[in-house]
Amino acid sequence: MFLEGLDELDQKILERLIKNARMSYSQIGQEIGISRVAVKMRVQALEKRGIIEEYTTIVNPDKISGALSYYFEIETKPNTLEQVIEILEKNETITQIYRTTGSSHLHVHAVASSNEEMEDLIQNTLDKLPGLESCRSYMIVSRIKDIKGLRL
Repeated sequence: MFLEGLDELDQKILERLIKNARMSYSQIGQEIGISRVAVKMRVQALEKRGIIEEYTTIVNPDKISGALSYYFEIETKPNTLEQVIEILEKNETITQIYRTTGSSHLHVHAVASSNEEMEDLIQNTLDKLPGLESCRSYMIVSRIKDIKGLRL
């Protein structure tokens, strides 16, 4: 679906790695009909081109006792947006920051270990952001669909 511009073998490699990033080069090669070495070379080329950015472990905060997950919609004055981004990037409770449509809008995800940690984030970081126009928060009560990365 989104893999146009890549040849058929690269598409097949990516499809398998998206489903299971721990899949071995040998197993991928067996499934798509090329050698382990050829798979490795293609994966390295995809990494070098920035198509594959990283391999990671994703921890589900819903499965950790006490973890709280929130989204924030933040609007700032345009002249303070870069400063706000720098402040948010340094905060360990914040896990994702997206710039959205509009001149100064950010979509921010945070995961805290307790109500107190989340309250600290709100009172001592978000409420004090320079040029803050508005900040709306949404507690995530359950995950219904959550696709990481690219859909195929």
